[in-house]
Amino acid sequence: MKVDFFLVILILIGILGRSPLITTAASFLLILKMLHLGRFFATVERRGLELGLLFLTISVLVPFAAGRISYKDFLSVFTSIPGILALIGGALATYMNGKGLVVLKMDPQLIVGMMIGSIFGILFLRGIPVGPLMAAGITALLLKLFHFWWK
Repeated sequence: MKVDFFLVILILIGILGRSPLITTAASFLLILKMLHLGRFFATVERRGLELGLLFLTISVLVPFAAGRISYKDFLSVFTSIPGILALIGGALATYMNGKGLVVLKMDPQLIVGMMIGSIFGILFLRGIPVGPLMAAGITALLLKLFHFWWK
């Protein structure tokens, strides 16, 4: 049975960096590989992002379902400066994520740099991995700025 060295390294980095998300994800993939279930990698790759976003969206919407957000809270989004800025921030974030998806489709090998950068951010900057789309969106912005200034 061949163990994937890179996945084991990611598990160790996740443990040392106190990142249960990286540790769990790399462990899950290693288990799939060791059980010879690699045929599911394509499905996980294709649908994993959608499933992750589904659970993220569900967790964000729980306060609505639990009744912890009132109509007054909802209306303040449209009538207060922080609320309006939150609307703008949300719109810009989704726009950047869309641009990131385009970058990933056009240049999929960039995910390696984004993963290493994310691990660096987790370990040394105490960041939280929210996913490759945000990293890809920021990468798209940086690429645009690079092409603007140096080409």
